[in-house]
Amino acid sequence: MKKWISISLSLLVGFFAQAQLPKHVVLITIDGFRPDFYKDAGWGMVNLRWMKENGAYAEGVNSVFPSVTYPNHTSLITGVRPGKHGVYNNTPFEENGQTGKWFFYYDSIKVPTLFDAVKKAGKTSANVIWPVSVNAPIDYNIPDMWEVGVKDRRALMKRICSPVTLWDEVVANATGQLNWQDFTMEGNELILDENVARMAAYLIKTYKPTFTTLHLPCVDHFEHEEGRDGLMVRKAVSGADRALGTIIESLKRAGIFDSTAIIITGDHGFIDVNTTFSPNVLLAQAGLFHTMKDWKARFHSSLGSTFLYLKDTSDKETLNSVVSILKKLPAAQQKMFRILDRDKLNAVNTNTYAVLALAATPGIIIDDATSGQVVRPAKGGTHGQFPDTKEIQTGFVAYGVGISKGGYVKEMGVIDVAPIIAKLLGLSFEQVEGKVPPGIIK
Repeated sequence: MKKWISISLSLLVGFFAQAQLPKHVVLITIDGFRPDFYKDAGWGMVNLRWMKENGAYAEGVNSVFPSVTYPNHTSLITGVRPGKHGVYNNTPFEENGQTGKWFFYYDSIKVPTLFDAVKKAGKTSANVIWPVSVNAPIDYNIPDMWEVGVKDRRALMKRICSPVTLWDEVVANATGQLNWQDFTMEGNELILDENVARMAAYLIKTYKPTFTTLHLPCVDHFEHEEGRDGLMVRKAVSGADRALGTIIESLKRAGIFDSTAIIITGDHGFIDVNTTFSPNVLLAQAGLFHTMKDWKARFHSSLGSTFLYLKDTSDKETLNSVVSILKKLPAAQQKMFRILDRDKLNAVNTNTYAVLALAATPGIIIDDATSGQVVRPAKGGTHGQFPDTKEIQTGFVAYGVGISKGGYVKEMGVIDVAPIIAKLLGLSFEQVEGKVPPGIIK
């Protein structure tokens, strides 16, 4: 009898342990998300602070390098760094000059993602403008994409959504008729975040996906314009919090709030800038760069960093010339960046094509200009710096089923988010560089 009681208790313990895992996970990124948004009540993120106080959070989250949007969003869903997943910048390096291409397409990713794992497990997924998601294996997919010089992206979105009827469906049932301004960032408007949240909320209420992703870009947009603080930055932060509220409401209306875990994180923090540094001008002055089709060496910017490419990757003479040019700059200019050689890039598993990188110091933005002044004034904000720059840390808050109430992590990485989600959903997801930090999951 005692033996059967023991077995029964073991089964019950196992059942309730299993019951602690959520049936649904919603992953929300706020582009340019910073820990002070939830640590400082003055930012007014009431919904987010409520989730923090009743869930788990991190003091800071380290980005991958470069700390820009597309590489970090890809690391969030793969658990690996850019050197492994292949999305090494927002834009691919184009040998004959940049044409405006971005890493929009899912086949740019060289490793499995959470979307693959969800599909393999026979579960469903939904997405609203997650980067690098065109043609992704997502059941209800509104990808992130635009065309160079075209402000109105409604026709494009209608073509790339999956299923093909999805754009018309969400417009009819979630947002109402959209003008072109309603799905872009124009002037001092925050309507894009609002409509992204409405679309995601509709997908949640209608289809109850196992895994939902959405990306809110407005905070980043205004931090670029105003820096870390400003009127529109504060409005955008409040707007993002309202979007969180919309998602919470949708989960409750769908009847799945009590079986869902919500994760709010970001891709990078932000740094105020005062100076632009243009290293390609130095290459032009030294005769190493003439035109986009005639060059020996060229830098490709990631805002707070830049990566050096050689026309001939075995051209050690040109590489040494570039290093010599940089080391002979006036002391004030040398303080604007750190040189990261290939060994240092390998150590952080990033961009396998570049021969070296420059990581800007706080206050500096690096551009791709090939003529004009090497140094000139700048304003606003940027990111892209090496992840050891404190201001570039992003944030993390988790709430709901399976999440430890009062959980706290001093420091984690964006590569840790995918393992957290995989564990919450019971997905088979191996070969990741990240890990589940203790204190997040019950």
